[in-house]
Amino acid sequence: MLVTSRETRRWIIPKGWPISGVAPHNLAALEAMEEAGLLGKIGEKPIGAYHYDKKRGDGSVVNCTVDTYVLEVEQQMPTWPEQDERKTKWFALEEAASQVQEPELRDLIKKFAKQFR
Repeated sequence: MLVTSRETRRWIIPKGWPISGVAPHNLAALEAMEEAGLLGKIGEKPIGAYHYDKKRGDGSVVNCTVDTYVLEVEQQMPTWPEQDERKTKWFALEEAASQVQEPELRDLIKKFAKQFR
């Protein structure tokens, strides 16, 4: 599943900022729930990482590294916190790769897709 970003409306994966005291994989699961209403089993180790430039409200740009985790989705909740702020859509893995703009994320999705061929 991909979600749209709030500002540019481009297709992305759920992601967020680190929270002190929260394990990164648990934070990834929390973001998936908040942004897309997804619940399931989260892998404890990242499958890879990608970089993107985050535009801040003050106009500055911060280069971010996103560690990426696999969530085995068990359900999508009927409602979730950011439901009215984003669109969500299920894509086949190859199609998801073609929908994202970040080249490293595209490559990461393609690499993950090869495991299921």
